[in-house]
Amino acid sequence: MIMTFDGSSVDGSEYLDVVRLARHAPAWLDGAVSFWSTYGLVVFAVLAVVGWWFARRGGEAAAVRALAVPVIVVLAYGLDSLLKPAVREDRPCRSLRVNTLETCPAPGDWSFPSNHAAIAAAAAVALFFVSRRLGAVAAVAALAMAVSRVWVGVHYPHDVVAGVLVGGLVALTAMLVLRRWSLPLARWIGSGHLRHLLSPS
Repeated sequence: MIMTFDGSSVDGSEYLDVVRLARHAPAWLDGAVSFWSTYGLVVFAVLAVVGWWFARRGGEAAAVRALAVPVIVVLAYGLDSLLKPAVREDRPCRSLRVNTLETCPAPGDWSFPSNHAAIAAAAAVALFFVSRRLGAVAAVAALAMAVSRVWVGVHYPHDVVAGVLVGGLVALTAMLVLRRWSLPLARWIGSGHLRHLLSPS
């Protein structure tokens, strides 16, 4: 038998408050939140592409930082995924046996930390180093993503907070390191077949 962590002792009551609120919310609101929870990560991919498109006009170093955004997101997702089996926290919809907007994930699909929150936060923080305006938009979208995962019932609040911290710290660390190596990387990329990624011409 696999030993699991019951996260309901941390903030189970707060989770139940949100689930009850969702249950009594208008259908259009629940539909919108569910749609965002499922498909909202696409927005971060679009913002990353937009960031890269305009960053090329700011010089090769700026373009390198923009190209790093999806790589950093993958790194954050990887670290987050390694933490899940280490903690092995059951989904709240299983521990507390409540009806939720989203179908409860299968046993073994661990809850802590939230992958969606980690991906969104990593994208938002990384995009701040590309464009403050895009970073601000992404930050609002990341907050909405984190809240939506609790609203649809698949995560405790502490799951999404942890996901945001994991994604945000990975992105911040990576971008600070990259800031020192942007120009050497730009020269290396510019010397190969990928040089067209660094400038609009």
